[in-house]
Amino acid sequence: MAAPRYKKLVDALASDIRTGRLAPGARLSTHRALAAREGIAVVTATRVYAELEAMGLVSREQGRGTFVRDITIPVGHGIDQQAVAPDTVDLNFNYPSLPGQADLLRQALREVATSGDLDSLLRYQPHRGRPQDRASIARHLGRRGITADADQILIANGAQHGLAITIMATLSAGDVVAVDALTYPGFKVLAHAFHLDLEPVPTTADGPDLDALEKLCATRPVRAIYTMPTLHNPLGWVMPPTDRIRLIGIARQYGPLIIEDASYAYLVEDPPPPLAATAPDITVHVSGLSKNIATGLRVGFVLAPPPAVPSLERTIRATTWNTPALTTAIACRWLDDGTVNHLEAQKRDDAKARQALVRQELVGLPFIGHPSSYFTWLPLPDDARADRLTATLARRHVAVTTAEPFTTSTHTPQAIRLALGSTDLDSLRSALRTVRRAAVEDAYA
Repeated sequence: MAAPRYKKLVDALASDIRTGRLAPGARLSTHRALAAREGIAVVTATRVYAELEAMGLVSREQGRGTFVRDITIPVGHGIDQQAVAPDTVDLNFNYPSLPGQADLLRQALREVATSGDLDSLLRYQPHRGRPQDRASIARHLGRRGITADADQILIANGAQHGLAITIMATLSAGDVVAVDALTYPGFKVLAHAFHLDLEPVPTTADGPDLDALEKLCATRPVRAIYTMPTLHNPLGWVMPPTDRIRLIGIARQYGPLIIEDASYAYLVEDPPPPLAATAPDITVHVSGLSKNIATGLRVGFVLAPPPAVPSLERTIRATTWNTPALTTAIACRWLDDGTVNHLEAQKRDDAKARQALVRQELVGLPFIGHPSSYFTWLPLPDDARADRLTATLARRHVAVTTAEPFTTSTHTPQAIRLALGSTDLDSLRSALRTVRRAAVEDAYA
């Protein structure tokens, strides 16, 4: 059977893109122009472009048109953790590490080995974690301003697993979730996997546009609000106290659950109270110890309203049975003996030093970033192409991420995110200089 005519058009355009006859960044014909030129219906032209987009060959931008993607940037770049070449500086992902952390682990392993508790760590653990470990996390949250009952805490395999079990336990396929128009890619991946309907909320300089959020809640059955009120990823803002109170008021009025992601909150000194401190009955608070201790230490935790705890516990049982007891025991020792507080203070200073480099090396460019965060957002002019700049930087041995993985709306801004925490300061300085040169040449010329 012969392939439908539109399939031949898809194949022809795909071939032109792959061979370079259509260059990266080229604007394709409008749907109507393509339909008129090829003698097909407009709906068929739309289908052609949709298939090319699904193949990762083009990107559609609301109000601007359809553009050829730079196919040297793999689909999933910025979401999937991909190996970079040894001679490439990785500004895609954050793996913040400090000198001496390996020695801390050696010492902790020796202490656990001689503690008399080792045999118990080889057995199955309670699904939500041992009572003494949950009590350690409750004390830790208390230092964050959250009065937490250990019975409301569940230990997970990192904050990402904490978000996953929260979705699985509290939401269903098709549920509407309000998210920032730019948000954490890991939540987008989960939302796609569990078929949630993400509704983007425009952002301001200080947080989500609460007028838009309230209008959304009034017009659609929003089941949850996913938010990062303290050190938003990727924009770095910290939501003011008055806005936190208003967000909670909107949730109380319209009924959605608040999912508060606090993974990077530790980098902010004296932040406003977490949402879970003010509205514990409607907030699921998710965080972990990967960012403030080490990314390989997959210990996360969820603080939930009491009615949600049984369902969350069953979900942990279904997905992983329990977290590895050895790593949890080490993490909770460090929570109790002050090691975590010490590491957090060091990482705040480290992040400040890295942001200071950004301010030195990217001076004159419109970058956005909290002064003690591990990432920077660099908007580009409207007529620039972030994928072209990303490809240019890759050829110069610097890996960065476009806005695409962070975007939840139909409009993907032309911007790149720089993760600052995965290389030494000298290499970071050199990489930032490369970014500046490439941005000026490629985007600001």
